[in-house]
Amino acid sequence: MSYQFTISLITAIFIGSIAAYLGSLMITKKMALVGGPLGHLALPGVALALIYHFSIFLGALSSIATGAVLIWLLWIRTKQSLEALTGVVFAAGVALGFLILPLSKAKQALIGDITQINLTDTILSIVLSLIVFLIIKKIYNKMILSGISEDIARVQGIDVKRYNLIYLISITLIIALEVKIVGILFTVALLVIPASAAANFSKTLTQYAFGSLFIGMISAIIGIFAFKFIQLPAGPLIILTNTLFFIISLFFKK
Repeated sequence: MSYQFTISLITAIFIGSIAAYLGSLMITKKMALVGGPLGHLALPGVALALIYHFSIFLGALSSIATGAVLIWLLWIRTKQSLEALTGVVFAAGVALGFLILPLSKAKQALIGDITQINLTDTILSIVLSLIVFLIIKKIYNKMILSGISEDIARVQGIDVKRYNLIYLISITLIIALEVKIVGILFTVALLVIPASAAANFSKTLTQYAFGSLFIGMISAIIGIFAFKFIQLPAGPLIILTNTLFFIISLFFKK
């Protein structure tokens, strides 16, 4: 295996598996589609990163964070629904991104490019993925309880606002990492498809969480090897592999 293929594979494994693990919590909390708008908010930052040749992760993260802060400030100012304000900021961000994104860079921004990953990207992906995994693993049951009933969670001494903030920061970090592999179009897919597949054959919460992680990891491996042999973009191949696992899981659903 070549050096580029090896670091691409390692990066995809860590991001794919931890995104799926986080996705299992998103589905349980009925927030499966939150990754879509957040991923698309990355477009202006990704466009700037491609134009000025700095880290796509930092571009995506700064753009998503700016969008989230704007939504929060508008919510404080107007008291309108978060859904409506998210729609306003999301639309404006995507429009701005397409205005400044060079057409020659559009494919890389929209579906990612695994061949552009370097050792720094790989190390960053490993470190941040492990941090997110350890944090989410620690608060997983608390987040499940708060999703069932915030009142019960508070009675149990759980600081719901604090854990929700940690949870949203974790989602933002993983989505920013995903952009390098699957682009801004498919960020939500790495989060929800493996978890949806795991839900069909899992009997316990632990099976569900780690089943999601396992499917995300295997899909990343198969997708990267498929990319190596057929030379089609790795991001869509990883997503299609996840989708295949979901279809197979339907036969196990009771």
